[in-house]
Amino acid sequence: MLETLSRTADGPRITCESVALPNYSLEDHWNRGDAARAIARGGWHTVILQQGPSALPESQVLLREYTRKFDATIGRGGAQTALYMVWPFSNRRGDFDGVKASYQAAARDVGGLFLPVGEAWRAVWRRDTKISLYGSDGFHPTPEATYLAALVIYQRLTGTAPTATPPSIAIAPDRAAVLRQAAADALAIQ
Repeated sequence: MLETLSRTADGPRITCESVALPNYSLEDHWNRGDAARAIARGGWHTVILQQGPSALPESQVLLREYTRKFDATIGRGGAQTALYMVWPFSNRRGDFDGVKASYQAAARDVGGLFLPVGEAWRAVWRRDTKISLYGSDGFHPTPEATYLAALVIYQRLTGTAPTATPPSIAIAPDRAAVLRQAAADALAIQ
């Protein structure tokens, strides 16, 4: 989605590679080694780290600990670390503040970028409560929420706010406008 967005935005093009396995924390990725090997290959500008909501105290500790471990590898390759703030499960919406605090602390620990995607979700709901962001499982994002995440990440990485929706992304123009504004709102207040 981020690559697709970057192809139609007025700013820089972004290419991505992903090392992500279902239900893996940063600790799991660290122990498996695939992510660290991909990072060590180098050639990256930014490496984005993400795990589950991490609102619980023990999850916050692990997020911060493994962010520091990954950051050392990221730094050796000349890249910058970024933390992708996710969102809590739909039945735990009261955890948004804890998720934000956890990801902000991890980013601050390493002098990294904070990507406030979860905050953008709240910004969407302040503007339009009818936009569905949770998928059928109550956690994974809808296509609109995935587009929202790409907007936040693209704007944070490039400093450029996309003004159009790529033709291949099937989101109604009025909803896309709300998502673009919500991304800008989240980036402005965090």
